[in-house]
Amino acid sequence: MPTVFRRHIILGERDSMKLQAVINNLELSGNLELLASQVVEGFISGMHKSPFHGFSSEFAEHKIYNQGESTRHIDWKLFGKTDKLYTKKYDEETNLRCHLIIDNSASMHYPSIKKQSINNLNKIGFSVLASAALMKFLKKQRDAVGLSIYSDAYDFYAPEKGSERHRHLLLNTLEGLLIKNKLNAAQTKTYTYLHQIATKIHRRSLIFLFTDLFQTETDQEKLFQALQHLKYNKHEVVFFHVMDKEKEFEFQFNNTPKRFVDVETGVSIDLFAENIKESYEKMMLHFQEELKLRCAKYGITYVEVDVNQNFNKILQTYLVERQKFI
Repeated sequence: MPTVFRRHIILGERDSMKLQAVINNLELSGNLELLASQVVEGFISGMHKSPFHGFSSEFAEHKIYNQGESTRHIDWKLFGKTDKLYTKKYDEETNLRCHLIIDNSASMHYPSIKKQSINNLNKIGFSVLASAALMKFLKKQRDAVGLSIYSDAYDFYAPEKGSERHRHLLLNTLEGLLIKNKLNAAQTKTYTYLHQIATKIHRRSLIFLFTDLFQTETDQEKLFQALQHLKYNKHEVVFFHVMDKEKEFEFQFNNTPKRFVDVETGVSIDLFAENIKESYEKMMLHFQEELKLRCAKYGITYVEVDVNQNFNKILQTYLVERQKFI
């Protein structure tokens, strides 16, 4: 390879790395749509390494050809590139309806981060960026999207629509969650508001719920009654259990005296983390296993989400659930 050409490639790689570093350090607030695009593009580019090899960056415009269908709409140019048969997908086809539900309670704003970036997110920041990335996918697929947000009140509701104006409204609403201080919020009533949300979603939809389930309503039976209510009208429900796993599940704090404060009730306790770490982990493991079993019983897809990991699990879940849904 000529030296000049090789040097040009190296410089190109360096520029790409610099650009990626800039993007990774962009503040989430004010750049949500751009960062969501980066998440989706990064996921699609890695699809050839994943179980979703059959999808391509053009899959939004096509569907896999099934034997026996008319050959009239086969995309022969794409066949020449991929050696696989796809048919063109048109606007008049029935598309999916998706409703995003975000818990915006005080506990979702843990840990407190002044400047959130794609690699430095708290639970609400992760849920917001994950939701924006899902909206990008839904836009590619021409699917309709709605949004509900709750905390100590039912803060926001928008029905499922597919227009560009509607999507901008939802993106602006999501960005607003990043700048509102919820540290002094009142008590969260998750299942109270899930019931209210369920009554608003009339047509069959794929529902994504982002919550840490740290709440003041502690009746598990009523919680699952609310989740069952979301399943009404043949909806499919995906429960993203959002957590900072290192701190909230594994309780990894240095062994110095600390004051732990419940941000929703204000109750505090002083202790050495090491003294309760083992029993805390057992309790959380039991809680999570019970959630998984109950979700399986009611046909709800349970997905553990760690805010310190990437978004691939979110987007893979969407692709799997979408294939099942349609």
